[in-house]
Amino acid sequence: MVKATVTTPVGPITVSSNGLAIVRVEWCEPDARPVGNAAIDTEPEICPGTDIGIDSSTDASDPLLTEALRQLRAYFDGTLRAFDLPLNLGQISETARRVLTTLDETVEPGTTVTYGELARRSGAGIHARGIGSIMGMNPLPVVIACHRVVASDGLGGYSGGRRGNALDTKRWLLEFENALPPTLF
Repeated sequence: MVKATVTTPVGPITVSSNGLAIVRVEWCEPDARPVGNAAIDTEPEICPGTDIGIDSSTDASDPLLTEALRQLRAYFDGTLRAFDLPLNLGQISETARRVLTTLDETVEPGTTVTYGELARRSGAGIHARGIGSIMGMNPLPVVIACHRVVASDGLGGYSGGRRGNALDTKRWLLEFENALPPTLF
């Protein structure tokens, strides 16, 4: 497995590939610097567990990883709306796989879905709280856009983003996709 980290407006994100599929997307935690709503990380940081240099744009040993980094950059530049990568969700239950696949296939950028509606769409037979748990274990956040799943009365939770910035990250991603109006403050 190879990894590389890309700097994004919501913090450094590490992508892992097994050469056949993207198997993990996660926020890198090199330090405890807070990332605010509109903060943009401009300096590369060394992240634990990174095998390839920060902001690597090419690696002959894994063209898929190079493509994943290119697509993430394009997403955050606003020029890519949907990812087109082979994905591997790993060792998750069939129910979780069904819910995440339904999310990926039915919730477009710029839209949201409630936990309850995603439960209904997936036909998984679980309640909204179960959907929340599945979103929390999503191994491919941003690529499979669990940030688009919201509570019926607000944002709901989010486990992505840098430590202490989960809901700010969710709000930023939704505003970036024009699924939420920007906050006034």
